[in-house]
Amino acid sequence: MNEVDIEIDKKDVTIQTIPRVSLIIPSLNPDEKLVRTVRGCIEAGFDDIIVVNDGSRPDTLKYFPKKSEFPQVTLLTHEKNLGKGAALKTAFDYFLKNRPDAVGVVTADGDGQHLPEDIKTCAFAMSESVNSGAPVVVLGCRDFSQDNVPPKSRFGNRATSVALRLFCGMSVSDTQTGLRAIPRVFIASLIKAEGSRYEYETNMLLMMRDLHIPYREVPIKTVYIDENRTSHFHPLRDSLRVWGLFFKYVLSSFASWCVDELLFFVLGITLFRGGKSLDIFLCTAVARAASSVCNFTLNKRIVFRSKGKVGRTILRYYCLAIPIMVLSYALVYGLKSLVDVRYHITTTLIKIAVDTFLFFVSFRIQRGWVFSDKDK
Repeated sequence: MNEVDIEIDKKDVTIQTIPRVSLIIPSLNPDEKLVRTVRGCIEAGFDDIIVVNDGSRPDTLKYFPKKSEFPQVTLLTHEKNLGKGAALKTAFDYFLKNRPDAVGVVTADGDGQHLPEDIKTCAFAMSESVNSGAPVVVLGCRDFSQDNVPPKSRFGNRATSVALRLFCGMSVSDTQTGLRAIPRVFIASLIKAEGSRYEYETNMLLMMRDLHIPYREVPIKTVYIDENRTSHFHPLRDSLRVWGLFFKYVLSSFASWCVDELLFFVLGITLFRGGKSLDIFLCTAVARAASSVCNFTLNKRIVFRSKGKVGRTILRYYCLAIPIMVLSYALVYGLKSLVDVRYHITTTLIKIAVDTFLFFVSFRIQRGWVFSDKDK
C-alpha cells in the first residue's frame, strides 16, 4: 500500500514539473489580461517567460510584468512597433543566445485567448517528442466551427487554410494559431522565414513544409473575449500580407496566361484544320514558349525573388515548363477526343480548365524546387 502511494506521488510531481521550455509572449498595447496570463503560466509551472514589448504606448507600459514581482520574466523591448513577426524573431534570437540548455520554446498570446493549461499541454507534447528523438513542432489548434468565433477570424483562417492546401499541399486546421511549441533544433531555420508582422507565422508554416519539419496539431480551447476586439489582426490588411505570395503568383500567372491563351486562340484561327493533333501541338508550343519567358521573368524577380544562379534556375524552369506543356497538350487533346468538338472556342475552354489544374501543380514545384534558394 505504501509503495503504491509513493509511486503515485512521484508521478504527480513529474506531471507538475514543466520541462526546460521558454515561454514567449509578444505583446502590443496590453491590458490586465497580460499579467493574468503570465501569473497563470507561472502557477502552471513555467519558470522562464520571455515577454516582448513591441513598441507599446506609454499608457500601457504599466501592464507589463515587473521583474520584482515576477522574477521568472525577462522583458525585451522594441522602441517602436515592428510587428508580431519581428517580436517573435527578437525572442527567438535571445533564446538561442541565452538559453543553451532549453529544449525549445512555446509562443503564446497574452490577451487571454491561450489558457495556461493549453500552453502547458503543448509544451509537454513538444518536450516529449524531443526526448523521444523525433522532435516535432506542436500547433495548438482551435475549433472554428463554434458559435463564439468572430466572423473575421473564421473567414481569415478558412481562407488561408484553403490556400495552404491548394498551393502547398499542407493541411493545417488553424493557420493563425499563435500557440506553437517549437523544438530548439528548428528555431535557427524558422527565424529566417520572411515577414515582420502576421504574415511571418504563415511563412513559418511554409518554411516548415519546405524543410520537411514535422508537426502535429493539439486541440485547445477556443477562447474569444469581447468578440476579439483587442486583437491587432486587421482582416483586410493582414490577410493581404499573408496572401502576398499567392496573390503575386496569381497575377504573374494571369499575365502569362493571357499571353498564352491569346496566342493559342489567334494561332488556332490560322492553323486549325479540323482538330488535327499537330495543329493543337503547334498552337500550344508557340503560345507556351512566348508566355514562359514572361512567366519566368516575373516569377524570378517579383514573386519568389530568387537569388539563385540564372543558368541553373532557367534549366530547372524549363525542366518543369516543357513537361507541363506536353501534359497540357495531352490532356487537351485527350479530353477533346471524348466529346464532339466543332468549334475552336470549345477547345480553348477545355485548355483553360486543364491549365487551371496545372496551375496549382506548377506553383508547388516552382516554389519548392525551381526558385528555391536552399542550394544556391
